[in-house]
Amino acid sequence: MKNRFRILPLLLLCAVVVSCGTSRQGAKKQQKETASQVVLTPEQQRKYDYFFLESSRLKIQKDYAAAFNLLEHCLAINPDASSALFEISQYYMFLKQIPQGRAALEKAVKNEPDNYWYSQGLASFYQQQGEMDKAGALLEDMSIRFPLKLESLYNLLDIYNRQEKYEKVIATLNRLEEKTGKSEQLSMEKFRIYLQMKDNRQAFREIESLVEEYPMDVRYQIVLGDVYMQNGKKEEAYNLYKKVLTAEPDNAMAMYSLASYYDQTGQKELYQQQLDTLLLNSKVPSDTKLNVMRQFIIENEQAGGDSIRVINLFDRIMEQDHDDAQLPMLYAQYLLAKKMNEKSLPVLEQVLNIDPTNTAARMTLLGEAVGKEDSEEVIRLCEAGIESNPDMPEFYFYLALGYNQAERADDALAVCQKAVANVTDNSKKDIISHFYAIMGDIYHTKKQNAEAFAAYDSALVYNPANISALNNYAYYLSLERRDLDKAEEMSYKTVKAEPKNSTYLDTYAWILFEKGNYAEARLYIDDAMVNDAEKSDVIVEHCGDIYYMTGDVEGALKYWKQALEMGSKSKMLEKKIEKKKYIPE
Repeated sequence: MKNRFRILPLLLLCAVVVSCGTSRQGAKKQQKETASQVVLTPEQQRKYDYFFLESSRLKIQKDYAAAFNLLEHCLAINPDASSALFEISQYYMFLKQIPQGRAALEKAVKNEPDNYWYSQGLASFYQQQGEMDKAGALLEDMSIRFPLKLESLYNLLDIYNRQEKYEKVIATLNRLEEKTGKSEQLSMEKFRIYLQMKDNRQAFREIESLVEEYPMDVRYQIVLGDVYMQNGKKEEAYNLYKKVLTAEPDNAMAMYSLASYYDQTGQKELYQQQLDTLLLNSKVPSDTKLNVMRQFIIENEQAGGDSIRVINLFDRIMEQDHDDAQLPMLYAQYLLAKKMNEKSLPVLEQVLNIDPTNTAARMTLLGEAVGKEDSEEVIRLCEAGIESNPDMPEFYFYLALGYNQAERADDALAVCQKAVANVTDNSKKDIISHFYAIMGDIYHTKKQNAEAFAAYDSALVYNPANISALNNYAYYLSLERRDLDKAEEMSYKTVKAEPKNSTYLDTYAWILFEKGNYAEARLYIDDAMVNDAEKSDVIVEHCGDIYYMTGDVEGALKYWKQALEMGSKSKMLEKKIEKKKYIPE
């Protein structure tokens, strides 16, 4: 039987708590039960208590089959015990043995009607079975027997709403109101139900009574005004909004509702004026302004998308002092969406002035700086970024690139070393790989080749497909004329990944040249020349060297002279041209 019980629903597991709390109480109540029920001897009661508690322990251990067997022992001792009946009903339900489960659950409630949880379980069962009348009758009874448990009334609301018994919904809401006091939530629900019943007079009376109940809370007056607006009573709504604003001129809710009134009544000029009044009021909370601007943007887009209106309004808002970055950030996002990148930059700077930790603004500015190859701006943004967000590896990465571009090799190396020293299991491996690749490049420029090659090895451990690391590592090995087979293997991966990349084609051609595969090297250097849009003097000189070794001296001289004209700093280039032969570096 053990294989029958694998996973029990949450209700079954939760029942452990209920059962543990009621088992002893239930056992004691056996002494007080009616004469029609079993009266246990002390020895029988002791056995019952033992089996029941042992069943609960086994259920916690997920030995459901054994727990079920012990409950059957409990019911053999006392067939009327509500605690065992309730527990075993949950097993029956799980096994889809609904009739047995229903019988046990109904008997548990009948024998112990004062146990709220047993009744609640039966009411839930009736609802799951679609027996709403039975569930409603039981919940009505529970609401009387357990007057402090409001859940019964809320469950009744759900049932009566589904059955569209609106008069009973109203009656239940009134009972809740008596217990909890008048509230916006209950009044709005009653308002909705009255409208469903087409009793508009009573519907409006309900919200009006809410205003009467809380005359000092103008929020309810605005709610009433909004209700009037939604139901065509525009004049009444307008009068309420004006009344509130007379008493509280800076009330943001009323200002926004009045703006909506002007918009819905076609008074566009007054609508714009009211929006300005709201958005340019320093006493209105930023969150309110943010929501209003979002709505305004949506409406503007739907009306044709005249961005000048939105930008003009944003510009006036930006003239105010802000201690919240949300509005400036929304403006920046709008400008970026409209492809106005340059105009967004000072707005993004304003965002960072308010909130230096705003990663989205900083990364957007950083992207612009990287695109312009503005190393000073990259350095400025990343240095501040590391200070405000020290756990963002992207700032270390771009700072290292910025330092490198600015020829601050030692600073770039220090940033990379700091970044890899703080690597954790959660660090992104591809970013770590890039740090090591940058370190390899820097070490090579410092002529520390052993350290450079070790750094490249580390880069490839973290990301074997790091193309730039593979290319540079392979090329620098070829310059050292060492490990050429390894260099060829790495370089081939880059050519396969990007077959039109002139730099990678040149590296592969040069490695083949160093290995003496001149004919094959010429094929790849020709491809490099075709794809070299920027015409690198290094690629052109390599082309001359390879042509020479394939016997094309005239072609070699042509490319050597071209490389010299391009400003090549190769030490041997002039001698190659003078002697008309290849001379290794």
